[in-house]
Amino acid sequence: MADGGEAKRPKGVQAEERKVDWRRWKQERKAEKKKWKETKLLKKLEKQRMRELAEKQAEKQEEQMEDKGRHYTLSVALPGSILNNAQSLELRTYLAGQIARACAIFCVDEIIVFDEHGEDVKLLSFRSVEGDFEGIGRRGKACVQLARILQYLECPQYLRKSFFPKHEDLQFAGLLNPLDSPHHMRVDEDSEYREGVVLDRPTKPGRGSFVNCGMRKEVQIDRQLNPGLRVTVRLEEPQKAEAKVRKGTVVSSHHPRTVSGLYWGYSVRLASCLSAVFSECPFKEGYDLSVGTSERGSSVDQATLPSFRHALVVFGGLEGLEAGVDVDPNLEVTDPSVLFDFYLNTCPSQGSRTIRTEEALLISLSALRPHINEAVKTPSDS
Repeated sequence: MADGGEAKRPKGVQAEERKVDWRRWKQERKAEKKKWKETKLLKKLEKQRMRELAEKQAEKQEEQMEDKGRHYTLSVALPGSILNNAQSLELRTYLAGQIARACAIFCVDEIIVFDEHGEDVKLLSFRSVEGDFEGIGRRGKACVQLARILQYLECPQYLRKSFFPKHEDLQFAGLLNPLDSPHHMRVDEDSEYREGVVLDRPTKPGRGSFVNCGMRKEVQIDRQLNPGLRVTVRLEEPQKAEAKVRKGTVVSSHHPRTVSGLYWGYSVRLASCLSAVFSECPFKEGYDLSVGTSERGSSVDQATLPSFRHALVVFGGLEGLEAGVDVDPNLEVTDPSVLFDFYLNTCPSQGSRTIRTEEALLISLSALRPHINEAVKTPSDS
């Protein structure tokens, strides 16, 4: 008989209660686990959504940046025979330097050197800065020499040893005035883009190649490329000072122009004749504006250029554009004016009987500059 205390419960009832509690605990645990999985999935989906949003914003910003860039190109074509008017290798080199300086000053994107006499049999073998060349042993090698010096001057100084071996054509090139273009960087100069050469250095699997960009530190790019290749690199934000290398991304050579509006030097192309200047155009849609220069053309003062994407300005040599037309087997015309959209006299009322090509280049690009600026205010839809 109990004395004031609670009567003890049978053992079977206590066991049953413990069994029920265990089942409830198991169910609660299962519910919590399910809720935790759902929360984890929601966080993962949210993170993915934020990443996609960030990528879209980055693409949008890049598109907005592209709108600030320069989307048109300016090409210049001239005969290599102009070097034959110079009496020595020093003067030939200096003349080529004048051409390069003028094109850099007026932001020319492409220089085409064409053979107006059909004498340069080595033209087609010249494709880049690589290869063996015979120099200027005879008349007719002027096109190759002019193209080589133009390429040499366009290349940043810290890359020249990688691409230009010693050559007679470049004997006096080191004495020429530098172009000092935006892509000719100093060692400690800070810039978003740099030109570089891919180094022959082993890298870890999945890592990109190392590039010499003329800095105190090498740059590791985002992909594996063949050694000796010239590349344009967009540098990432500066890493920690103790980092051994910088990081960068390889972009196309026209990326600085189209995205940031920077002038990034010119390319050099050789054409075996005047018609090849047009037929071998590197742009898929071709030149949508062509201008021929001659004292027999109409005055540039009255010219109104249409909007364009790729403009070409062609200069003749000592004998004018007529010489190139006469020897070109692909042309059946005798009047060069029919080849161009505009045939202009860029220096009306000239006081000298002749204007040398290197002089005509400066005069014409200066006279055309305001007309080009007016034409590109409304970008072409093509």
